[in-house]
Amino acid sequence: MFICKTKFLKYTLHLQLSQIFKMSSRKLSGKRNYEDYEGFKRLVDTAKNIVVLTGAGISAESGIPVFRGAGGLWRKYKSENLASPDAFASNPALVWEFYNYRRHIAFNASPNKAHISLADYEKKCKKENRNLSIVTQNVDGLHLRAGSEKVVELHGALRKVSCTNGTCENVEENYDDPIVPAFANRGDASLDQADLPVIDRKDLPKCKKCGSLARPYIVWFGEMLDPDVLEEAQLLVGGCDLCLVIGTSSVVYPAAMFAPSVAQRGVPVAEFNLEEHPADSDFAFHFPGLCATTLPKALGLQ
Repeated sequence: MFICKTKFLKYTLHLQLSQIFKMSSRKLSGKRNYEDYEGFKRLVDTAKNIVVLTGAGISAESGIPVFRGAGGLWRKYKSENLASPDAFASNPALVWEFYNYRRHIAFNASPNKAHISLADYEKKCKKENRNLSIVTQNVDGLHLRAGSEKVVELHGALRKVSCTNGTCENVEENYDDPIVPAFANRGDASLDQADLPVIDRKDLPKCKKCGSLARPYIVWFGEMLDPDVLEEAQLLVGGCDLCLVIGTSSVVYPAAMFAPSVAQRGVPVAEFNLEEHPADSDFAFHFPGLCATTLPKALGLQ
Protein backbone atom coordinates (compact mmCIF):
# COMPACT_ATOMS: atom_id res chain seq x y z
CA MET A 1 0.00 0.00 0.00
CA PHE A 2 2.75 2.45 0.94
CA ILE A 3 5.25 1.52 -1.77
CA CYS A 4 3.38 3.03 -4.69
CA LYS A 5 6.13 4.47 -6.88
CA THR A 6 4.20 5.57 -9.94
CA LYS A 7 5.95 7.76 -12.48
CA PHE A 8 3.17 10.34 -12.21
CA LEU A 9 3.50 10.71 -8.44
CA LYS A 10 7.28 10.97 -8.66
CA TYR A 11 7.02 13.60 -11.39
CA THR A 12 4.44 15.60 -9.43
CA LEU A 13 6.55 15.57 -6.27
CA HIS A 14 9.66 16.50 -8.28
CA LEU A 15 7.95 19.58 -9.68
CA GLN A 16 6.60 20.62 -6.29
CA LEU A 17 9.92 20.17 -4.51
CA SER A 18 11.71 22.08 -7.26
CA GLN A 19 9.34 25.00 -6.71
CA ILE A 20 10.02 24.98 -2.97
CA PHE A 21 13.78 24.93 -3.45
CA LYS A 22 13.48 27.85 -5.85
CA MET A 23 11.33 29.74 -3.36
CA SER A 24 13.80 29.15 -0.53
CA SER A 25 16.64 30.55 -2.61
CA ARG A 26 14.94 33.91 -3.04
CA LYS A 27 15.52 36.76 -0.66
CA LEU A 28 12.12 37.08 0.95
CA SER A 29 10.91 40.02 2.95
CA GLY A 30 7.75 40.97 4.73
CA LYS A 31 6.36 42.02 8.07
CA ARG A 32 6.05 39.19 10.58
CA ASN A 33 3.72 39.53 13.52
CA TYR A 34 5.45 38.11 16.59
CA GLU A 35 2.95 37.09 19.25
CA ASP A 36 0.19 39.23 17.73
CA TYR A 37 -2.67 37.43 19.43
CA GLU A 38 -5.27 40.09 18.69
CA GLY A 39 -4.41 40.26 15.01
CA PHE A 40 -4.39 36.50 14.65
CA LYS A 41 -7.71 36.12 16.50
CA ARG A 42 -9.42 38.54 14.10
CA LEU A 43 -8.05 36.54 11.18
CA VAL A 44 -8.82 33.03 12.43
CA ASP A 45 -12.39 33.95 13.36
CA THR A 46 -13.15 35.02 9.78
CA ALA A 47 -11.27 32.28 7.90
CA LYS A 48 -13.53 29.82 6.03
CA ASN A 49 -11.12 26.96 5.35
CA ILE A 50 -8.41 26.52 7.97
CA VAL A 51 -5.69 23.90 7.60
CA VAL A 52 -3.53 22.91 10.56
CA LEU A 53 -0.19 21.18 9.94
CA THR A 54 1.15 19.39 13.01
CA GLY A 55 4.35 17.56 13.86
CA ALA A 56 6.18 15.90 16.73
CA GLY A 57 6.38 19.06 18.84
CA ILE A 58 2.68 19.13 19.68
CA SER A 59 2.78 15.54 20.95
CA ALA A 60 6.09 15.96 22.77
CA GLU A 61 4.11 18.08 25.24
CA SER A 62 2.04 14.95 25.95
CA GLY A 63 5.15 12.92 26.72
CA ILE A 64 5.57 11.30 23.30
CA PRO A 65 9.33 10.90 22.65
CA VAL A 66 10.81 12.59 19.60
CA PHE A 67 12.89 9.92 17.87
CA ARG A 68 14.19 12.17 15.10
CA GLY A 69 17.33 14.26 15.52
CA ALA A 70 19.96 14.53 18.24
CA GLY A 71 19.36 12.16 21.13
CA GLY A 72 16.56 10.43 19.26
CA LEU A 73 17.60 6.93 20.19
CA TRP A 74 15.75 3.83 21.31
CA ARG A 75 18.35 1.97 23.30
CA LYS A 76 21.40 2.11 21.01
CA TYR A 77 19.42 2.32 17.77
CA LYS A 78 18.55 5.34 15.67
CA SER A 79 14.89 5.33 14.72
CA GLU A 80 15.72 5.56 11.01
CA ASN A 81 17.65 2.29 11.33
CA LEU A 82 14.53 0.56 12.61
CA ALA A 83 11.85 2.33 10.57
CA SER A 84 12.59 0.88 7.16
CA PRO A 85 11.52 -2.07 5.00
CA ASP A 86 15.08 -3.44 5.08
CA ALA A 87 15.18 -3.38 8.88
CA PHE A 88 11.85 -5.20 9.08
CA ALA A 89 12.95 -7.79 6.53
CA SER A 90 16.19 -8.53 8.39
CA ASN A 91 14.85 -8.41 11.98
CA PRO A 92 11.06 -8.11 12.26
CA ALA A 93 11.16 -9.02 15.97
CA LEU A 94 13.40 -6.06 16.82
CA VAL A 95 11.34 -3.65 14.73
CA TRP A 96 8.11 -4.88 16.29
CA GLU A 97 9.60 -4.54 19.77
CA PHE A 98 10.41 -0.90 19.00
CA TYR A 99 6.89 -0.26 17.72
CA ASN A 100 5.29 -2.14 20.60
CA TYR A 101 7.12 0.32 22.88
CA ARG A 102 5.92 3.29 20.81
CA ARG A 103 2.35 1.97 20.87
CA HIS A 104 2.48 1.58 24.65
CA ILE A 105 3.68 5.17 25.08
CA ALA A 106 1.06 6.56 22.70
CA PHE A 107 -1.83 4.54 24.11
CA ASN A 108 -1.03 5.73 27.62
CA ALA A 109 -0.52 9.39 26.70
CA SER A 110 -3.29 11.99 26.91
CA PRO A 111 -4.07 14.80 24.46
CA ASN A 112 -2.79 18.10 25.79
CA LYS A 113 -4.42 21.53 25.67
CA ALA A 114 -3.14 22.14 22.14
CA HIS A 115 -4.84 18.99 20.81
CA ILE A 116 -8.02 19.80 22.74
CA SER A 117 -8.07 23.42 21.56
CA LEU A 118 -7.96 22.31 17.93
CA ALA A 119 -10.82 19.88 18.49
CA ASP A 120 -12.88 22.54 20.27
CA TYR A 121 -12.21 25.13 17.57
CA GLU A 122 -13.19 22.63 14.88
CA LYS A 123 -16.57 22.25 16.62
CA LYS A 124 -16.91 26.05 16.69
CA CYS A 125 -16.14 26.22 12.96
CA LYS A 126 -18.69 23.50 12.21
CA LYS A 127 -21.44 25.50 13.95
CA GLU A 128 -20.47 28.57 11.92
CA ASN A 129 -20.38 26.73 8.56
CA ARG A 130 -16.60 26.99 8.41
CA ASN A 131 -13.98 24.24 8.09
CA LEU A 132 -10.92 23.27 10.09
CA SER A 133 -8.86 20.27 8.97
CA ILE A 134 -5.69 18.79 10.41
CA VAL A 135 -2.86 17.31 8.36
CA THR A 136 -0.49 15.60 10.75
CA GLN A 137 2.88 13.88 10.47
CA ASN A 138 2.22 12.26 13.86
CA VAL A 139 1.19 8.62 14.21
CA ASP A 140 0.05 8.67 17.85
CA GLY A 141 -3.66 9.32 17.24
CA LEU A 142 -3.89 12.07 19.87
CA HIS A 143 -5.81 14.43 17.57
CA LEU A 144 -8.59 11.90 17.15
CA ARG A 145 -8.65 11.10 20.85
CA ALA A 146 -8.96 14.82 21.58
CA GLY A 147 -12.13 14.89 19.48
CA SER A 148 -10.92 16.22 16.13
CA GLU A 149 -12.85 14.73 13.22
CA LYS A 150 -11.12 15.95 10.06
CA VAL A 151 -7.64 14.48 10.46
CA VAL A 152 -5.34 13.35 7.64
CA GLU A 153 -2.58 11.09 8.99
CA LEU A 154 0.23 11.41 6.46
CA HIS A 155 2.55 8.80 7.93
CA GLY A 156 0.08 6.19 9.10
CA ALA A 157 -1.03 5.30 12.62
CA LEU A 158 0.36 3.26 15.52
CA ARG A 159 -3.13 1.93 16.28
CA LYS A 160 -3.22 0.15 12.92
CA VAL A 161 -1.41 -2.88 11.49
CA SER A 162 -1.24 -4.09 7.91
CA CYS A 163 -0.71 -7.48 6.35
CA THR A 164 2.58 -8.14 4.55
CA ASN A 165 0.92 -10.62 2.20
CA GLY A 166 0.61 -8.81 -1.12
CA THR A 167 -2.55 -10.70 -2.01
CA CYS A 168 -4.24 -9.76 1.27
CA GLU A 169 -3.05 -6.26 2.29
CA ASN A 170 -5.59 -6.17 5.11
CA VAL A 171 -5.43 -3.10 7.36
CA GLU A 172 -7.03 -3.23 10.80
CA GLU A 173 -7.09 -1.32 14.06
CA ASN A 174 -5.41 -3.03 17.00
CA TYR A 175 -5.27 -1.56 20.50
CA ASP A 176 -3.75 -4.59 22.23
CA ASP A 177 -0.98 -3.59 24.63
CA PRO A 178 1.30 -5.46 24.34
CA ILE A 179 0.33 -6.24 20.78
CA VAL A 180 1.20 -9.92 21.37
CA PRO A 181 2.00 -11.73 24.64
CA ALA A 182 5.64 -12.23 23.59
CA PHE A 183 6.28 -8.51 24.08
CA ALA A 184 5.03 -8.35 27.66
CA ASN A 185 7.54 -6.49 29.86
CA ARG A 186 9.80 -5.79 26.90
CA GLY A 187 10.75 -2.74 24.91
CA ASP A 188 11.40 -0.16 27.63
CA ALA A 189 14.12 2.07 26.22
CA SER A 190 15.54 2.75 29.70
CA LEU A 191 16.25 -0.91 30.45
CA ASP A 192 19.10 -3.09 29.24
CA GLN A 193 17.28 -6.05 27.78
CA ALA A 194 20.02 -7.34 25.52
CA ASP A 195 20.09 -10.69 27.33
CA LEU A 196 16.43 -11.44 26.73
CA PRO A 197 15.73 -14.27 24.28
CA VAL A 198 15.01 -13.40 20.66
CA ILE A 199 11.31 -13.55 19.88
CA ASP A 200 10.44 -16.24 17.35
CA ARG A 201 8.78 -15.16 14.12
CA LYS A 202 5.75 -17.35 14.85
CA ASP A 203 5.08 -15.26 17.97
CA LEU A 204 5.04 -11.91 16.14
CA PRO A 205 1.80 -10.07 15.26
CA LYS A 206 -0.26 -11.77 12.57
CA CYS A 207 -2.91 -10.61 10.15
CA LYS A 208 -6.28 -11.60 11.60
CA LYS A 209 -7.65 -12.16 8.11
CA CYS A 210 -5.07 -14.50 6.55
CA GLY A 211 -2.56 -15.28 9.33
CA SER A 212 0.47 -13.80 7.55
CA LEU A 213 3.04 -11.63 9.31
CA ALA A 214 1.68 -8.17 10.06
CA ARG A 215 3.65 -4.92 10.12
CA PRO A 216 3.07 -1.50 11.66
CA TYR A 217 0.83 0.70 9.51
CA ILE A 218 3.56 3.31 9.22
CA VAL A 219 5.21 4.96 6.24
CA TRP A 220 8.86 4.03 6.67
CA PHE A 221 12.02 5.61 5.32
CA GLY A 222 12.33 4.69 1.65
CA GLU A 223 8.56 4.35 1.16
CA MET A 224 6.17 6.65 -0.64
CA LEU A 225 3.16 8.19 1.05
CA ASP A 226 -0.17 6.67 0.17
CA PRO A 227 -1.08 8.67 -2.98
CA ASP A 228 -4.74 8.99 -1.89
CA VAL A 229 -3.72 10.40 1.49
CA LEU A 230 -1.23 12.76 -0.15
CA GLU A 231 -3.83 13.96 -2.64
CA GLU A 232 -6.31 14.65 0.17
CA ALA A 233 -3.70 16.68 2.03
CA GLN A 234 -2.75 18.63 -1.09
CA LEU A 235 -6.38 19.51 -1.79
CA LEU A 236 -6.88 20.80 1.75
CA VAL A 237 -3.66 22.82 1.69
CA GLY A 238 -4.40 24.18 -1.78
CA GLY A 239 -7.87 25.37 -0.77
CA CYS A 240 -7.15 26.92 2.62
CA ASP A 241 -7.39 30.61 3.44
CA LEU A 242 -5.40 30.27 6.67
CA CYS A 243 -2.69 27.81 7.66
CA LEU A 244 -1.41 26.97 11.15
CA VAL A 245 1.93 25.18 11.54
CA ILE A 246 2.22 23.60 14.98
CA GLY A 247 5.17 21.76 16.48
CA THR A 248 6.99 20.91 13.29
CA SER A 249 10.36 21.96 11.92
CA SER A 250 9.08 21.31 8.38
CA VAL A 251 12.09 19.29 7.30
CA VAL A 252 10.31 16.10 6.19
CA TYR A 253 9.17 16.10 2.57
CA PRO A 254 6.65 16.28 1.07
CA ALA A 255 4.99 17.84 4.16
CA ALA A 256 7.73 20.48 4.32
CA MET A 257 6.48 22.04 1.11
CA PHE A 258 2.92 22.66 2.32
CA ALA A 259 3.25 25.81 4.45
CA PRO A 260 5.76 27.65 2.20
CA SER A 261 3.50 26.99 -0.80
CA VAL A 262 0.54 28.47 1.11
CA ALA A 263 2.55 31.58 2.04
CA GLN A 264 3.75 32.01 -1.54
CA ARG A 265 0.17 32.36 -2.80
CA GLY A 266 -0.48 35.13 -0.28
CA VAL A 267 -2.37 33.13 2.35
CA PRO A 268 -1.39 33.87 5.97
CA VAL A 269 0.60 31.20 7.81
CA ALA A 270 0.85 31.19 11.61
CA GLU A 271 3.65 29.20 13.23
CA PHE A 272 3.52 27.79 16.77
CA ASN A 273 6.66 26.12 18.15
CA LEU A 274 9.47 26.41 20.67
CA GLU A 275 11.80 28.24 18.30
CA GLU A 276 12.31 31.95 18.86
CA HIS A 277 12.47 32.65 15.13
CA PRO A 278 10.13 31.57 12.32
CA ALA A 279 11.13 28.75 10.00
CA ASP A 280 10.22 30.83 6.94
CA SER A 281 10.41 34.58 6.47
CA ASP A 282 7.11 34.52 4.55
CA PHE A 283 5.10 33.29 7.55
CA ALA A 284 2.78 36.06 8.75
CA PHE A 285 2.57 35.12 12.45
CA HIS A 286 4.96 33.49 14.88
CA PHE A 287 4.14 32.33 18.41
CA PRO A 288 7.15 30.90 20.27
CA GLY A 289 6.66 28.75 23.35
CA LEU A 290 4.76 25.67 24.40
CA CYS A 291 1.89 24.94 22.01
CA ALA A 292 -0.35 23.94 24.91
CA THR A 293 -0.01 27.51 26.16
CA THR A 294 0.15 29.63 23.00
CA LEU A 295 -2.50 27.87 20.89
CA PRO A 296 -5.46 28.03 23.29
CA LYS A 297 -4.70 31.72 23.83
CA ALA A 298 -4.46 32.40 20.10
CA LEU A 299 -7.78 30.64 19.44
CA GLY A 300 -9.47 32.47 22.31
CA LEU A 301 -10.24 29.26 24.19
CA GLN A 302 -8.58 29.83 27.56
